Amino acid sequence: MRTRQRKPINWFLIGILALPLLAAGAYFWATGMIASLMAYRSLLASAPPAPGAPFDYAHGQPLTRKVVIVLIDALRYDTSLDASVMPNLDALRADGAAVATMHSRPPSFSAPGWTAILTGAWPDISDAQPFNPPDEFSVRAFTQDDLFAAADRAGLQTAVSGYFWFEGMLADSGVDEGFYTHGEDNAADRAVVDAALPWLTQDYQLVLIHIDQVDYAGHHEGGPRDPRWDAAASRADALLGEIVAQLDLEQDTVIVLSDHGQIDIGGHGGAEPVTLLEPFVAAGAGILPGQYGDIQMADVAPTVAVLLGTHIPASSQGRPLLEMLDVSPEVAAQALAAVEVQQAALGAAYGEAIGQPVEVADGSGVAATQQAIEQARKGRLARERVWRNVAAVFLAIFPGYLLILRKEKRALWPLGGALVYLAVFHLRYLVLDHKTFGVSSIPGEMEFILYVAVTASVALVLGWLVSMLGLRAFRSGTRQAAGSALASVWFVLYLLALPILLNLAVNGLLPTWTLPEFTIQFLGFFALVQSLFVAAVGLLLVGVSASVRQIYRFVLRKQTHD
Repeated sequence: MRTRQRKPINWFLIGILALPLLAAGAYFWATGMIASLMAYRSLLASAPPAPGAPFDYAHGQPLTRKVVIVLIDALRYDTSLDASVMPNLDALRADGAAVATMHSRPPSFSAPGWTAILTGAWPDISDAQPFNPPDEFSVRAFTQDDLFAAADRAGLQTAVSGYFWFEGMLADSGVDEGFYTHGEDNAADRAVVDAALPWLTQDYQLVLIHIDQVDYAGHHEGGPRDPRWDAAASRADALLGEIVAQLDLEQDTVIVLSDHGQIDIGGHGGAEPVTLLEPFVAAGAGILPGQYGDIQMADVAPTVAVLLGTHIPASSQGRPLLEMLDVSPEVAAQALAAVEVQQAALGAAYGEAIGQPVEVADGSGVAATQQAIEQARKGRLARERVWRNVAAVFLAIFPGYLLILRKEKRALWPLGGALVYLAVFHLRYLVLDHKTFGVSSIPGEMEFILYVAVTASVALVLGWLVSMLGLRAFRSGTRQAAGSALASVWFVLYLLALPILLNLAVNGLLPTWTLPEFTIQFLGFFALVQSLFVAAVGLLLVGVSASVRQIYRFVLRKQTHD
């Protein structure tokens, strides 16, 4: 009885058919990442901790008559220190202010930054939209307690003047007076400040003024390296001077800060250090002048709460900056006691939401509670990552192991071509265009897609040429030439798979209950978008390789006949 001989696996056909499937998978995975981030909700979104009681000052008076927060959107820390650009801010520091270097956390967009300033909660807990709202209908109202809601419960009058997102975000926070604009330039800021100036001499205890033109210059006028950036900062500084001139700093307090920085070429949203460093200057009643080093953005809300005598926002993860406040030991002790109660309630709420207890000893402060919350988060993540890590390591190592096992020396040229692809792509991306590995370098959806499509295509063609010429593939048969081109494409895809697998191991397929490690996620997302175009252009190169081989063969025959 004759045994049927098994047909060999047609790897060429499998490789060809897999390319469009891979391109489709990359598209759906990449778009799914963005959609999941846009839809992200905090574990505390539907079950926030309850607010505590406001302060009961011994003498019945808060530390200040009013707090005016001047938020200069996107103002970089280094720009804020330039006295020639911002003389009014420099004068405020020189006349006696509490000055600190403020640190935020990614993503460095305005929506999570504003939320951190007003709630004291970081993006993972604050329920802020990780990316800015795409339109006016997508603005999400705060679900966590905030300074304006705290002031409203304490019977204080509040007002906001700024970009229209604030109206939606603070819709449930009891703001008494508001002026909102869709503009972002100097004219819009002029209207914002004109609306707010009368409030400063009226009976409003908490006022937020949002100046946006520096951010506008970063996005539309060349970024911080362009002279128009400093010009915008100077105009913002002049508006700040008008605001301060209306205040009596013997009785009132002004706080000047930013929500994020911008990278040199303009843009923000990523985890670049320059986007996560902001100025903080506080002056006036209740403030002890001095240099206070590093603080956290989450510290602003509890500090303002102590100044005004409201309760600490219930989801705050920061601490009141008592060292820069002119408070008595009794008030300081009262503030610390309030923070302890607030942190205990936050830890309990988070523990219930995450499904495991947040263990903190009685009497622990903010640092201990936040460390316990982070340990609980990391514990759940570690359990989820076990099998993802195993799968990612296996998929990363196994193809290389097969090549070594089969001693495929001819694979060196496709590998070299893949390395040429990476070198050419990143030569343009990092060196020529000064971009970063973060969403800060994405000016817009279509611009990003076109940029990656063009750069990946050029880099792939150059890598393909290196591989094909090194293998002398055009002198072999038509099928061999097409196969060599296919191998070159798959080597590029293999190298691009490595950051994708790293993201899979660390962050999972899609963000769900916690925000991802943003830099790692960007690397994975970036590689997915490249993979889409590499697979599509790679199919064309396989056909081109076969055609070039046929042309080469025709030319040789003609020369032979001649």
